[in-house]
Amino acid sequence: MAADTLINDFELPFQLYEVLDTESLCQHSKFAEHNRATFDATLETANKIATDLFLPHNHMADKNEPQFDGKKVSMIDEVKVAFDAFRDSGFIAARYSFDEGGMQLPETVTTALAGYFMAANPSTTAYPFLTSAAINVLAHFASDEIKQAFMPRMLTGEFTGTMALTEPHAGSSLADITTTATEQPDGSYRIKGSKIYISGGDHELSDNIIHLVLAKIPGGPGGVKGISLFVVPKYRLTADGAVGERNDVHLTGLLHKLGYRGTTSTALSFGDNNECYGYLIGEPHFGLRYMFKMMNEARIAVGFGAAMIGYRGYQYSLAYAKDRTQGRIAPNNKPEHPATAIIQHGDVKRMLLAQKAYSEGGISLCLYGSNLIDRINTTDDATLKAELTELLDLLTPVLKAWPSEYGPKANDLGIQVLGGAGYTREYFAEQFRRDNRLNPIHEGTNGVQALDLSFRKLWQNQGLGIQILQREIMHDLKAINTAESAQLAAKLIPYIGQLQKVLLHLSQILATEKAITLTGNAQALMNIFAAIVMSWIWIRQASKAEQQLTTTQDSGKQNFYQGKIQAAKYFIDWELPTISRDIELLINDNSVCTDMQAEWF
Repeated sequence: MAADTLINDFELPFQLYEVLDTESLCQHSKFAEHNRATFDATLETANKIATDLFLPHNHMADKNEPQFDGKKVSMIDEVKVAFDAFRDSGFIAARYSFDEGGMQLPETVTTALAGYFMAANPSTTAYPFLTSAAINVLAHFASDEIKQAFMPRMLTGEFTGTMALTEPHAGSSLADITTTATEQPDGSYRIKGSKIYISGGDHELSDNIIHLVLAKIPGGPGGVKGISLFVVPKYRLTADGAVGERNDVHLTGLLHKLGYRGTTSTALSFGDNNECYGYLIGEPHFGLRYMFKMMNEARIAVGFGAAMIGYRGYQYSLAYAKDRTQGRIAPNNKPEHPATAIIQHGDVKRMLLAQKAYSEGGISLCLYGSNLIDRINTTDDATLKAELTELLDLLTPVLKAWPSEYGPKANDLGIQVLGGAGYTREYFAEQFRRDNRLNPIHEGTNGVQALDLSFRKLWQNQGLGIQILQREIMHDLKAINTAESAQLAAKLIPYIGQLQKVLLHLSQILATEKAITLTGNAQALMNIFAAIVMSWIWIRQASKAEQQLTTTQDSGKQNFYQGKIQAAKYFIDWELPTISRDIELLINDNSVCTDMQAEWF
């Protein structure tokens, strides 16, 4: 595989058509005008644009960060060229209806095509992806007037979008935000406050930037119940909808990041001159509920992006391992024997297998999550729709947190495979690691995801989500008719029973003083839950791979399928058993973390 090949040619067809049967979505009226040929053509276009225009400047943008001269932001020209190509392709509107000027693609395919861009250049990709996410909020919750004013030009990329949540004093604790929105006689609002770490918050790539801003209306309820959501454009619109004068939104500075350097990370000030116009989305005080629509889908995107950066690092180190020679292996281990490629060494195979298991597992997991959205949107069965919605809600913390924990681990192993070369900037492995380190932090830190899973998602609606998940898992395991996958399933089933025991125990202590231990042990519960989910995801892949092995004589495909089976074996044999420690911690209400006192550190 060439170093500039973004994704193995067999990978996405395997995930889309063999594991997920995405073609079957075309039987639904919403996707009736599509077929595998149109899906493949879309993916081919994405691959070409990403390879030709995004990939070449990924490392250039890392070395030449955006600059702010006090008046405007400048960046290397290649970013604008790539962004405009993405705009012209129509991909910003990929998931939206034909009537809205979109491609009306399934969410599964939209996510898959995004994989090429995330692998090629995550920092430039952020600008259109943030825009698409902002559009989604407006499409679901904004008034017709707001939609008509902003959505059409966001769908074409003439306007870009952001979400402005975080404030200098309030990160994940959104209840503590102090930005205010004061209603005016004309129904608009005046926004006043500061936001920080706003990705894509200022640039010259588009004619306007549409900020979705969380703020509190004076006199509203306290805490998160008093948060509202507003559209705040960088430039106001004139009466006829044209881009008008500058709104009272100002860039106060750029943040200088470890990675993802090509994406502007901004500190923004709203209303310094008391003239920052904002427009309420939906009802007052429902802002957090609306924003979670964007955030939950963004969490899938973050997880998928982490998996793709991990995958890119895996492919990079794989190519290096095939080319780099060092040492000799018995029986050809005499000095006169030629040195062997390091990929032949057992420990290098271990590191490559781990990267493969982490990155390809994350890809498959997030495509499954996207496919759940399609299943929810296409079923006419109200009960099934509710069940799948609950399942998606349950899995969202895992969709975000697991790939964003293990994607960087894959990149770390990628550096190790390169050895000393991996630690230098002359090779790209170190940038992959730096870029991916953001993903465990944003869109709700992984610790927040673990708390969300432990205290909310597992228990809501009388545990309906976990019931549906168990049903889905057992349905797949019972359907296995191949030998090696059946052996993997037999190894997983006891851990599913262990999870049930853990959940029963936790349900008994949640109303007692011992519940406090779970605040320190939430990551242990995430580890157990996610490892079981990921084992299932890998068994799904292995089972399909085993089936396909019996139908193809193509040596390339045979190698691909064997690799899937071996990665599944690695995950079940090497990764799944590590949760035994976490099971013991939770069953015993281990209090080491919560008992620690601040003064003892």
